Amino acid sequence: MTVPEGPFDLTGKAAVVTGGTAGIGLAMATALADAGASVCVWGRSLERASEAVASLEGRGGPVASRIVDVTDEAAVVDAMRSSVDELGRLDACFANAASLGATSRSFVESTTEEFRSVIELVLDSVYVTMREAARVLIDQGEGGSLVATSSLSANYGGYGNPAYASGKAAVITLMKQLAVELGRHRIRANTIQPAWFQTDMMAGIDDDSPLTKAVRSRQPQRRWADATELGALAVYLAGDGSTWHSGDEFIVDGGYHAV
Repeated sequence: MTVPEGPFDLTGKAAVVTGGTAGIGLAMATALADAGASVCVWGRSLERASEAVASLEGRGGPVASRIVDVTDEAAVVDAMRSSVDELGRLDACFANAASLGATSRSFVESTTEEFRSVIELVLDSVYVTMREAARVLIDQGEGGSLVATSSLSANYGGYGNPAYASGKAAVITLMKQLAVELGRHRIRANTIQPAWFQTDMMAGIDDDSPLTKAVRSRQPQRRWADATELGALAVYLAGDGSTWHSGDEFIVDGGYHAV
C-alpha cells in the first residue's frame, strides 16, 4: 500500500460508494478519485455506471463499477467481495443508495407495503452494506471509515413519506452503534445529513410550489446546493485526517437547521 502524503491525500486508499453512479454519490466518488483513491461505484443502471466510470478514469487510482440491487442481500455480499478483489483492499465505504419511494397524500392513507419497501432500501441496505464492509476492514486489521448518507428529514417532521424519514433516522442510530462497537478495530463510523441538493432524486425542487417557496425563504443562502459541495467532506472522512472523528452527524444544509 502506498503511504498517503497528508490527511487529504488518498493515494493508495480504496473506497466503495453505493448509489455512486449519479448525484451525491457520484460527486463523492469524483472527489475521492481526485484525491488519489481507487473507487468502485455501485448502481442499478448499466448506462449510468459506464458513464460514471468514464468520468472517473484517470483522476486517481483504478476505477470499477458494479450493478447492484442493494436490497438484495446476496447481491451486496457478492458485490463487496468482488469490489475488494478488484481494488485490492478497502479503506472506506459510503452507503449512499436511496430513494424517496412512493409518497402518500397522508399518513393514514399509506400502506404497510409502501412503508416496508422504503425501509428495505433506506435502512436495511445500509445495514447489509456496512456489515460486509466492516468484515473486510476487520480482516485487514488496519482500520477504516464507514459513512452512511442520512437526511435532514430524520430531524424534521414532514408530509407524505413517514418511511423515508423513519429509515433515515434509524441510519443515524445504526452508525452510532457501529462507532462504539467497531472502534476497537480502529474503524470509525459517521453519518452525513444533506438537504436541498439539486439531484435527480430531488426533481421538482425548483418549482414554484408554496412548499418550495417556503423552504427557499428559510434557507440562509437562498439557493439549492450542488452535489459537488459534498466532495471535500467525503475526502475528509475517507482520509487519515479523520481517524479520531467517529460517531458524528455531519449536517450539510447551508444553515437551514440553524434558522
